[in-house]
Amino acid sequence: MLGLIISLISGAVGGNLAGKLLKSLDLGVVGNSIGGIVGGAGLSQILPLIGMGAADPTAGGGMDIGTLLGSLASGGIGGAGAMAIFGMIRNMMAR
Repeated sequence: MLGLIISLISGAVGGNLAGKLLKSLDLGVVGNSIGGIVGGAGLSQILPLIGMGAADPTAGGGMDIGTLLGSLASGGIGGAGAMAIFGMIRNMMAR
């Protein structure tokens, strides 16, 4: 549960960071945060299913430094990626 919360927060941060770096895809603070939260949660839940996640489902849910860093990374990367995808979709629909 703590890993998911960390992924959500880092997803929001990753989404906002990507929005500031990619000005043409920026959705505003609220849009970047929502896109980042969705992406952070999505990637942090998908990666363990394909064997690449921060948390091993058979490990009993313990939180160590590796799990913490994995949650931060997957949340931030997923958040930035999802925000960029949502920004591209918005730009395509605006044409």
